[in-house]
Amino acid sequence: MKYSAEEIQYKKVRPPEQEEAVLVELTDATMLKRKAQVLAKMTENQLDVLAIYADLEHGDNFEYLTGFTPRFEEALLLLHQDGKAYCLLGNETLRMEAYSRLPFKAILASHFSLPNQPFTAEENFSKLLAQAEITEDKRVGLVGWKLFNSKIKNYQRLTDFPAFIAEAFVELVHERSRLINATALFIDPDQGIRTHNNANEVAHYAYGQVLASNGILACLTDLELGKKEIELANVLESEGQRNTVVTICSTGQRFKNANVYPSLQEVCLGDRFSMTVGYKGGLVSRAAYAVRKEEEIKGSKKNYLQAVAKPYFAAIVTWLSSIQIGMTGGQLYDLMEEVVPQGEYGWHLNPGHLVADEEWLSSPIFPDSTIPFKSGMMLQLDLILAVTGFSGANAENGIALADQNLRQDIQNNYPQIWQQIEKRRAYIQDEIGLKLAEEVLPLSNTVAYFTPLLLNKDHALTIG
Repeated sequence: MKYSAEEIQYKKVRPPEQEEAVLVELTDATMLKRKAQVLAKMTENQLDVLAIYADLEHGDNFEYLTGFTPRFEEALLLLHQDGKAYCLLGNETLRMEAYSRLPFKAILASHFSLPNQPFTAEENFSKLLAQAEITEDKRVGLVGWKLFNSKIKNYQRLTDFPAFIAEAFVELVHERSRLINATALFIDPDQGIRTHNNANEVAHYAYGQVLASNGILACLTDLELGKKEIELANVLESEGQRNTVVTICSTGQRFKNANVYPSLQEVCLGDRFSMTVGYKGGLVSRAAYAVRKEEEIKGSKKNYLQAVAKPYFAAIVTWLSSIQIGMTGGQLYDLMEEVVPQGEYGWHLNPGHLVADEEWLSSPIFPDSTIPFKSGMMLQLDLILAVTGFSGANAENGIALADQNLRQDIQNNYPQIWQQIEKRRAYIQDEIGLKLAEEVLPLSNTVAYFTPLLLNKDHALTIG
């Protein structure tokens, strides 16, 4: 269903309540399923070995199989078609051989350790690869974290591996044509293994979305004039979990002195204020103005609600009410263009993307995309407007798409999480006026909740 700005009202709304974040571990069955799917994809793509690179920022494909990241080191998982696995690890990650969810033989690679630590491994990296049975007759899939665009010449030959690793593979395999960029096997928005989640995975990732949502609600509650960014950022963080993005808590001018972290800046009346916090499973973000009424916005931009906030919210509720299994990413993209045309509202990135261990996995939502939305996809509604003369509006949140079988699995195996989903759906319908399709599962309690005038805390945008 398509909504317009004229259908959006700004009125008193009961804010969402804080929720319990339910920590769900990945089961052995899920981890075995992941390995089986990867091996099947290797057969399909005629790959003898997958080489999966990891560092802290780019270790999610590696963690998908092993259950861990190398923290401040690097790692390289080598999975053979017969299921045998080796893992090259640095000095301080070597111990993880005993704990990995995927059994492997560890090989010490001091190349992956911190500067000036003892270099006790074989210095020739290609010889380390040889210990992992990498030979010239192997066809090797290199898995980093980038999907290079097919418009780039020889894009399947490109790799984002560090040069010393890539050169070692070339030295061993000899024929460059036997080294293939296989990152798509994991994250391609249409066929990638990681774009589909079972009930255990949805429950596992929902934990991070609830943590993020609770943090945003706490920050919205604590937001007052005179408070420092670092004070408010303190309530955004939760339960010691690792953030997937830099936490944003910014008032007034952002990036002063090139700083991207919360600072000592105090909230002033009329400031643009933005906050973002993310964990595995997705992030939650809000951006609006620290005012009680439009007249208090700095620069006397008195028509912010009509010029930006209401059109933006119309796009948000259109997105949520329209997305469904079988719809293509191109159709959703076109719908956003109809509701908030780019020429007028200045957005240019994908208006939504897939999430998983990382905040942005990949996206099926782009012009002319024929990629269909499928059950098991977890998506983040991510639309950023840029209207001349105004700061933007932001209400980024995540959902899952689930057919009847997946919904039943979640309900049967994770009843507490299912009850939370049902409660969120009721809130969105009763308070916001939006009825979601059965297959759309809001993964946190702030989905569709947007307060554009942040100091007027009992008012939000609604339909009708």
